[in-house]
Order: sequence, then structure tokens, then C-alpha cells
Amino acid sequence: MKVVENMEKSIQSIGEKRIRVNFNPMGTDEIMFKKKEFASLIDGLELQKKETSDPEKLRIIATAQTKIEEAAMWTLKAMT
Repeated sequence: MKVVENMEKSIQSIGEKRIRVNFNPMGTDEIMFKKKEFASLIDGLELQKKETSDPEKLRIIATAQTKIEEAAMWTLKAMT
């Protein structure tokens, strides 16, 4: 199992944690690029959560983040 050493030392965003950007056993740049894209989407939604107190919007954001995690899983599975 390869772990990207330089990313391990920095503090990860919620998106990076959920997508597990440090986990890249194949060590390919393509996988890392996709993981960072998905992590960025989750992080963007996390910023929106901080700008609202509307429970419905918060629920929708949480659902979207979960679906992004699922999409990442299937995308990465297809790539490997």
C-alpha cells in the first residue's frame, strides 16, 4: 500500500478525508487527480453548509456529499 508522504503531513480537508486521497495503492496520477476532483466537490458543499442554517438545505447538502462519495467509489472502481 502506497501512501503519499507529503499529503500525510498536512491537515486534510473533509473532502480529502472522505475520499481518502492518501490511499492510492496503484500510485497513479490519474487516480490522484480524480480523487482530488471529488474531494474538491465535497469541500465546496462544506463551505455552503457554513453559510446557511436552513435545515432543508443542510439535508440536501449532506445527501449530495454522500452521493459524491458514492460516485467517487464507482468511478475509481471503474478506473482500476
